Amino acid sequence: MEKVLTDNRSYLKIIYILSAVIPLAVAFLIFFPLKGAYLGSWVKLLPGFHAMINSLTAVLMIAALVAIKKGHVQLHRNLMFVCLFLGLLFLVSYILYHSNVESVKFGDSNHDGMVSDKEKELVGSVRVTYLGILASHILLSIIVVPFVLLAFYYSLTNQIQKHRKIVKFAFPVWLYVSITGVVVYFMIKPYYF
Repeated sequence: MEKVLTDNRSYLKIIYILSAVIPLAVAFLIFFPLKGAYLGSWVKLLPGFHAMINSLTAVLMIAALVAIKKGHVQLHRNLMFVCLFLGLLFLVSYILYHSNVESVKFGDSNHDGMVSDKEKELVGSVRVTYLGILASHILLSIIVVPFVLLAFYYSLTNQIQKHRKIVKFAFPVWLYVSITGVVVYFMIKPYYF
């Protein structure tokens, strides 16, 4: 199977296509949420679920790093596959959430979908901090997708040198995205309905 994966460039094309389609789909749903697809009030619980997924992903990524440093390759591989599964679960849940619920705005204490000058004044510079963390989280979550997928591809095809090279970038960025996802959730949590 490794030879088939290594020789088949279609896998790389799939990685690049997914790397473009995933952020575009998420951006579309954030800017143009689907109306009439509402599945019930339980969907509003999903941001907390997303924070749990991100927390668990961060913990498992650190455990995977410790495992590989100790030479436990199979444990490392298993933990990273769980992280990939959690990432896919997050993506499906995130799309489900944003296809049903308008994005919450930081500082919107009256829940009218807008942040007035008075509301901005109440939150002060914390809003700028939040927006900075959110912007870095979103930008890096888009950038890291192809690197994570390539890291898994190189691992599965036993191209360990390429795998090691790419994870030097992908791992810390993915870890940062996971951690800042939790930070962003707790910062905006007071403004959820």
